[in-house]
Amino acid sequence: MTLMAEPAAGRFGDFGGRYVPESLVPACAELAAAFRDAWADKTFRDELDDLLAVYAGRPTPLTPARNLSGELGITLWLKREDLAHTGSHKINNVLGQALLARRLGRTRLIAETGAGQHGVATATAAALLGLTATIFMGARDIERQRLNVFRIQMLGAEVVPVTSGSRTLKDATNEAMRAWVADVDDAHFLLGSVGGPHPYPWMVREFQRVIGNEARSQAPSLPDAVVACVGGGSNAAGTFAGFVDTTARLIGVEAGGGAAMTGGAPGVVHGARSMVLQDAEGQVAEAESIAAGLDYPGVGPEHAHLGAIGRAEYRSVTDAEVVAAIHRLARSEGIICALESAHAVAWVLRAAGTAELPRGSRVLLTLSGRGDKDMVTLSEGAEA
Repeated sequence: MTLMAEPAAGRFGDFGGRYVPESLVPACAELAAAFRDAWADKTFRDELDDLLAVYAGRPTPLTPARNLSGELGITLWLKREDLAHTGSHKINNVLGQALLARRLGRTRLIAETGAGQHGVATATAAALLGLTATIFMGARDIERQRLNVFRIQMLGAEVVPVTSGSRTLKDATNEAMRAWVADVDDAHFLLGSVGGPHPYPWMVREFQRVIGNEARSQAPSLPDAVVACVGGGSNAAGTFAGFVDTTARLIGVEAGGGAAMTGGAPGVVHGARSMVLQDAEGQVAEAESIAAGLDYPGVGPEHAHLGAIGRAEYRSVTDAEVVAAIHRLARSEGIICALESAHAVAWVLRAAGTAELPRGSRVLLTLSGRGDKDMVTLSEGAEA
């Protein structure tokens, strides 16, 4: 299987698949067929490319981080997904899936969100294309991402608080999938990451590969390392897709309290077999992160596969390192990134000048989103 090809039976090596209620099997099969057909249709691709260019603002720039590069003794380039419309990479996938939903005759979008960026992007696409949208969000995340909740509502979408479990992204995803089961004929479940049942991991990666394709063409030379934060892992999957056939190291950076790749075990979560945080009884464990978008106990199955075969490496950082990184980037480069993106920055700050990232290394890092949404979290107790 090549990276661009549809994975056979929806599997990436030992991972992936389709573990869903029987009532969702036909919907998943229909979606896979529809995406396969649309992705081969020049009219669909042209419409998406046009929206990405004139609406989402692509291509996003590759910014040399000259000050940090000098301080760290490396060459650091930042792929600026924070400059895309709605403030993150989420718009790439959302526009693609929303167009696909319309092609299928669906009138309603259902989505989950943690940091709120996927919710904002979904509400944006719904407004643009004349669809309704229902966004499920954990009650805890609603409190720490109040700005994005307001943005979602201003765009005309409904925000449904989820009060079960840890009241974060995992639980929001559970409720969104239940809502899809109840309205499968009229609604499209617009999953925001590269998890879930087939075809979502493959489809979302293909919609996000625009990040890696652009970055590869923009980079002055081939990077030694390509770095991105990983929760479910869509920005990393899209970035890695542009470099997986090169000699560049692929490095995904997880939250220390949600490090499924480095602290999990094979298991099933939200319809796919992947690496999952589990307790002593094998039940899905709660993740914990200062970044709502990385507060998730699993990872996309393709990441699990890339890690298993040694093509990608996964590291984790602490909340304290993340807060320090967001301040360091802001004061060195005048860029306030999202807490999620700051995980990748934190690892580079830690690794630069060591055997992990020797002096002189060329590093391409994806800034998956901007930090406006995190000012409340940072101002209510996080210190530089």
